[in-house]
Amino acid sequence: MADRNNRIRFVLVRTSHPGNIGAAARAIGTMGFKRLSLVAPHRFPHADAVAMAAGALEQLENAAITPTLVDATADCTLVLGCTARKRVVQLEELSPREAAARALAASAHGEVAIVFGNERTGLENDELMSCHAAVHIPSVEDFPSLNLAQAVQLLAYELRLAMLEQSPAVVAEPREALASVDEMEHFFGHLAQMLDDIDFHKGRSPMTIMKRLRRLFLRTGLEQREVRILRGIFDDAQRMARLAKKIP
Repeated sequence: MADRNNRIRFVLVRTSHPGNIGAAARAIGTMGFKRLSLVAPHRFPHADAVAMAAGALEQLENAAITPTLVDATADCTLVLGCTARKRVVQLEELSPREAAARALAASAHGEVAIVFGNERTGLENDELMSCHAAVHIPSVEDFPSLNLAQAVQLLAYELRLAMLEQSPAVVAEPREALASVDEMEHFFGHLAQMLDDIDFHKGRSPMTIMKRLRRLFLRTGLEQREVRILRGIFDDAQRMARLAKKIP
C-alpha cells in the first residue's frame, strides 16, 4: 500500500497565492501523501508557503515544478481533474469518493495525478482535455466554491479512507501496462494527422471530432500494447492514402 501511496501525486495548476501551496502541502501531509507537483505557480518558493505548510516542508522542498499540465502528468496512466462547474469539455464526472476508489485502483498499475486548477478560474478547457475524468465536490449550488487547500484536503481524506478500508489481503489483478499521458498525447497527434491524411473530415470541424475521440479513448484506459496496435493501423491508413493519391 505504501508503494501505491507514492504513485499518487497532487497537482496544483497556476496557483496564485503561495499560501495556498503551503496549505495544500499540509493537507496532503496529514493524510500521509508526499508528492506535490506545481504547474506554473505565480510565486514559489515563498515565505507564505512555508508558513502555511506548518511543518510539511518535505512536500514543499520536493515539489516538482513544470510549465504545463502535460509535463506534470506525462508518466501518469490516470489523471483526474477537480472542477467546481460544468465545462464545454464533457468528461465522466466522479464524486470525491468515486475518484478516490478509481485512483487507488489505478495506482496498483501506474502513476496517478489528482489535479486542481487556479483559485479564481479553475482548470481551463484545454487542461481538462488531458484528464480522464472530472471530480466534482457536491457543494451547494448558490455557494459552490471551496478554498483550494480545502478541496485538496477533501480528496486526500477520501484517498486515505479508501486505503484504510481496503483489506491488505486484496491483491490487485495483474494487467498490461496502461498508456501514459505522454504516450496518449503522441497517440492523439498521430490520430489527428491520420484523419487529415485520409480526408476524413470533409467539411466537419476537426476540433469537434478530436474532442469526442479524446473523450472516447481516455475513457477506455488504453494499454501500451493497444496504443501500438492502433498506431500501426494509423500508419497503414496513411500509407494507403499516399498510394491512392499517386493513382491517376
